[in-house]
Amino acid sequence: MATAGTVTSSEYIRHHLTNLTFGPKADGWGIAHSAEEIAEMGFWAMHLDSMFWSIATGALFIWFFSRMAKKATSGVPSTAQGFVEMIVGFIDDNVQSSFNGKNDIVAPLALTIFCWVFMMNFMDLIPVDLIPWILDKIGIHYQKVVPSTDPNVTFGMSIGVFLLMIYYSIKVKGPGGFASELTMHPFESNNIVLKILFLPINLFLEGVGLIAKPVSHSLRLFGNMYAGEMIFILISLMFGSSIILSISGGALQFVWAVFHILVITLQAFIFMVLTVVYMDMAHSHH
Repeated sequence: MATAGTVTSSEYIRHHLTNLTFGPKADGWGIAHSAEEIAEMGFWAMHLDSMFWSIATGALFIWFFSRMAKKATSGVPSTAQGFVEMIVGFIDDNVQSSFNGKNDIVAPLALTIFCWVFMMNFMDLIPVDLIPWILDKIGIHYQKVVPSTDPNVTFGMSIGVFLLMIYYSIKVKGPGGFASELTMHPFESNNIVLKILFLPINLFLEGVGLIAKPVSHSLRLFGNMYAGEMIFILISLMFGSSIILSISGGALQFVWAVFHILVITLQAFIFMVLTVVYMDMAHSHH
């Protein structure tokens, strides 16, 4: 159960939304102990909790799937193997229906993204006070355990997908073909003067659309998960106030957690589907 203790509601919320941050301080590099120190670190601030939990969930995914692959049998599968085969089949069906090109990296990429994002999102179902309370006992005062509520994580993943899209766009279509996509559409003309006039206009419009892809890709995941985490924190404020509010908070916590299972799965699916769609666009000739 979460409790605000002796701090105010705003302090409680602010504390739970603050990352464990490492960066340059006045007396050298170190971990920030206040919001002011975090602000002073600027660009070089690193969110240690987001890095740790994202790497930990990614390592857990790799370990579990590699273990199932080594133990896979053609006979009656175990429950775990059947679960993995179900996920792989689900991803394969979605890739085949959304990706029309030929690239052996797309299906493994989609599987990795779906499972990794789902596991990062799943951290949102852990009681908001549990891990911070445990770590506070050893002197770690800030801890955000849901990596997908950190825009640095979601932007990092979306930029990685964006760079792959640019790479395969140039590889499949050639530099000239990719440049033509950005400068010859949506306005076209056979008149050489109008064609030259349309070049900067098309480049601006297509460039905005191109840059918008990683931005919307990342912000969609971040916004939904951040809102879900905020609701969990707000419900946690109800505990400890009174018996009626505590019981009501427990009921709301359960209902929102059950609903949030759908949210975290849907967000992982959407992030994966958009990745496949972007890769399909990179392999499509217009």
